[in-house]
Amino acid sequence: MTGCVIRPATVADADDLTGVFAAAYAQASADIPDLPDVTAGLAEDLAQQTCFAALWDGAIVGGLVLGLHGDYGHLINVAVSPDHSGKGIAKALIAVAESTCRAAGLSQMRLATHVKMPQNVVIYGRLGWVEVSRDDRKIMMTKQL
Repeated sequence: MTGCVIRPATVADADDLTGVFAAAYAQASADIPDLPDVTAGLAEDLAQQTCFAALWDGAIVGGLVLGLHGDYGHLINVAVSPDHSGKGIAKALIAVAESTCRAAGLSQMRLATHVKMPQNVVIYGRLGWVEVSRDDRKIMMTKQL
């Protein structure tokens, strides 16, 4: 993955990451009316959660928000700029999140994705995640560490 560096994200990255998250979810937001605003509260997440920024040739092109809770990590959100999709950046961000959870002594990761985003289930499945439940809006997945 030439050109990609992942580092902890800070509040100073809020504007750049907000732009990345908005661009990454733009089409999904248009197609899925009940999709939550993925940029809402991002500055607070940067201050309170464990967050990472992916940089490509020095520019922020991806980000991940991770919550650490008891014995599990919650992958709150991951996004990559559409201009950089397909380069393995999301996979690298998730790998860093998994390493962070393992280093913290956590035994499991959890996430929720929207039922109208079935491609996410396929992608996460390839990375070892398992669907554990679903309702009319959410699909819950876990990964044992």
